[in-house]
Amino acid sequence: MVAAEFGTGEVLWSILWFSLFVLWIWLVISVFADIFRSPNLSGWGKALWTVAIIILPFLGVFLYLIVNGDKMNERAVQDRQDADRAFKAYAQEAAGSGTSEAEQLAKLAEMHDSGALRDDEYARAKAKVIGG
Repeated sequence: MVAAEFGTGEVLWSILWFSLFVLWIWLVISVFADIFRSPNLSGWGKALWTVAIIILPFLGVFLYLIVNGDKMNERAVQDRQDADRAFKAYAQEAAGSGTSEAEQLAKLAEMHDSGALRDDEYARAKAKVIGG
């Protein structure tokens, strides 16, 4: 039987190599994602890095990490913050402004008194708040 010939050490080695393979695939995908979201690379730069990684995978990935590794995390954090801001804006829009009519009317009156709103603009905004 094949299972009887496959010892514990060989299973551990197989698991180790499989884990390293998965890690390598994750690293390559992360580098490709960073290449394409990088705003400071031109189209030619993106194409050259892509070709370098496809032709010489280990050297290309390691060179990219050496050259642009510090900026990868900054771009990932910025993308995450942008996504969080977009989600918060969407959630506020979907749930409404979150302020009561009285608060909205008070803000409109304050803007009208300060001169930021003309009389006709104030009347339209007030009617919109009261009328729904």
